Amino acid sequence: MKKKYTHIFFDLDNTLWDFEQNSQIAMQKTLSHFKLNEKGIGFESFYDSYSIHNKKLWCEYRDGKVVKKELKELRFEQTFKELGITGIDPLEMNLFYLTEMPFQKKLVEGAVELLDYLTSKGYQLFIITNGFREVQYKKLEASGLKPFFTKVFISEDVKAPKPSPEIFEYAIKSANARKKSSLMIGDDPDVDILGALNFGIDAVLVDSGKHHTGRFTAQMNFFKDKFYVVNSLLELVSLLTPG
Repeated sequence: MKKKYTHIFFDLDNTLWDFEQNSQIAMQKTLSHFKLNEKGIGFESFYDSYSIHNKKLWCEYRDGKVVKKELKELRFEQTFKELGITGIDPLEMNLFYLTEMPFQKKLVEGAVELLDYLTSKGYQLFIITNGFREVQYKKLEASGLKPFFTKVFISEDVKAPKPSPEIFEYAIKSANARKKSSLMIGDDPDVDILGALNFGIDAVLVDSGKHHTGRFTAQMNFFKDKFYVVNSLLELVSLLTPG
């Protein structure tokens, strides 16, 4: 990278904190607690159904079509309906799951090594994350990530989720940063990368190969000098080496 960055903004889930693994561990504990195996419900069928409904509802939440309480309840309620599960309160299951999930500690490979390196080089580090305030802070604390970051910007606090420009503007101003010396790092092309690029911040996509969309691909050429793609976090060490 030829540009000099001073402020680096990270997404949290699936960029640093391994949401997929941690979510599955917490869900296994949740299903065991509610004894779904006695109802003949296997983990894979439940988690696959839940993941589809959860992803759809998070998109609706970002678009303002559902509120927080509805998201929490409906993602389990809709899963129950699809799988024919009765006799369990979806909000109770959601509460148990959200109590377990943020205390899981699996990180994306290379996360600590990268953050140690960036800190040693004097970069100022920040988090910009969509999610519920009470959950995201617990993730950062339990996983040991919190000390690396000067400030954490959560969509629920800012009242604007990524990819809206409002959350990026709020973060830049609060961090006393400048657009041209700021960099966003995330795993979601539409939410993290296009959100940052459209606001005027350079970005790095940590490419898991899961999220590519036609919208992102169509805009890649327009932003070709403004973003980078890596396949692992540790690739960023060489990209962000001063020189």
